[in-house]
Amino acid sequence: MFFGKEPSARKGPVIRRILVVEDEPLVAFDNEHFLAQAGYAVVGTVDSYEAAVALIEAEEIDLVIADVKLSSERDGVEVAAFGSQRAIPVLFVTGACPIEAQDIAYGCLAKPYSQKDLLSAIKVIDAVIRKVRLPRAPAGMSLFRVAE
Repeated sequence: MFFGKEPSARKGPVIRRILVVEDEPLVAFDNEHFLAQAGYAVVGTVDSYEAAVALIEAEEIDLVIADVKLSSERDGVEVAAFGSQRAIPVLFVTGACPIEAQDIAYGCLAKPYSQKDLLSAIKVIDAVIRKVRLPRAPAGMSLFRVAE
């Protein structure tokens, strides 16, 4: 079974609007700034489950990048479950990839990672969504989902 949005007929990227869910302020700021410079629209940068859910309900989002540990009682795995119910792909960015959550996320990029690795991981997820040949995954990335 393939989870996520139906692949686009376009040959270009389908991931354009990203939600960053991160509780470490410096990492969140760096990701937001870098992703914007790379041409993505960052719809929000939040540090809690509640704020992530509010944005997922209010905005059009193509990808959620989520840390597992958040500033709220609920965690990034629960954000991924919420996003998955709405067919929004999720990429975990965390020190301990939650293998038990592979049914609700597309993959995981292990911390620490470089900006280049984050960009590469997004491109891999984009290729999975579009069901095209996958680019090389960065070191530290576990891919949970592939097109069927």
